[in-house]
Amino acid sequence: MKRLQAYFWPVVGLLAILFSVKALYHELRGLSLDEFLASFNAISLESWLLAIGSTLVAYAALAAYDRLALDHLGHRISLWFITLCSFTTYALSHNLGASVFSGAVVRYRAYRSKGLSPGEVGVLVAFCSFTFTLGTLVLSAVVLLVRPDIIERFAEFLPVEMSLTTGVLILIVIGLYVIGSLVGLPSFRTRWFQLHYPKPKIVFRQLVIAPVELIGAAGIIYFALPEAGNPGYIVILGIFLASFSAALLSHAPGGLGVLELIFIAALPEMDPAAVLAALAIFRLLYLIIPFILALVVILVFERQRFVAEKHRPGGTDLP
Repeated sequence: MKRLQAYFWPVVGLLAILFSVKALYHELRGLSLDEFLASFNAISLESWLLAIGSTLVAYAALAAYDRLALDHLGHRISLWFITLCSFTTYALSHNLGASVFSGAVVRYRAYRSKGLSPGEVGVLVAFCSFTFTLGTLVLSAVVLLVRPDIIERFAEFLPVEMSLTTGVLILIVIGLYVIGSLVGLPSFRTRWFQLHYPKPKIVFRQLVIAPVELIGAAGIIYFALPEAGNPGYIVILGIFLASFSAALLSHAPGGLGVLELIFIAALPEMDPAAVLAALAIFRLLYLIIPFILALVVILVFERQRFVAEKHRPGGTDLP
């Protein structure tokens, strides 16, 4: 059973990639490499700079996720350490798939060195994952209420009214979460850890910080797309929310094929070559470059830990 569990998510990710690539092939049968390169080269310097700025906004917000979780736990750690840990965590998890599990390994190694217990690291990981989910819900509600017709891009047979109803229901769920904080719901206790309901000031900071990362990430694609046929930022944001959520649920490394398939299918009015070029820039700025930098950070961190342990009298194995 343990061996089966170890292979389950990698197999799920592989199947998601194979399915997406096959479906994507049918969508792009008429597209040539020259068309893709022409679209990529047509992206202006201004668009590149705006996309880079959006990337920095996204990763700064991810660091704020960790900072908020640590405030919830009552720990004070340097902002520099939090930023490096968060950047490394998300750069690896976004590329490797199974983001909760791969990110937990990095956070455990890093925050244990700062005195957090295993239970606290577990709460931190869960808190950050919930903050991301909260941001997705908030923005999904906004998109569905502002552009209810976006639902037709994913399923033409669904009525527009369904978008409005879903948006309102999402806001009600978020409202219940806020009310739970205001009334001070009791803590959940187990043998290994205590799970405290966030205080109102933490919850309100979540509601502000949570959407920023997704706004920045979607901005990378929006700024890289041409003006011709561009349906506007709100629509691009909505498509990004759907495609990025599907990529995470698929556990496909980097959401390979999943992002491309949903974006191209949901943007029939745009040149597929231009959409692919924008997604290539997204992968470069949001996934590939951070992944390379994260590997460097891990090597430096582990070397420093090894040297510190080696010179510590009576040192024991590192956590």
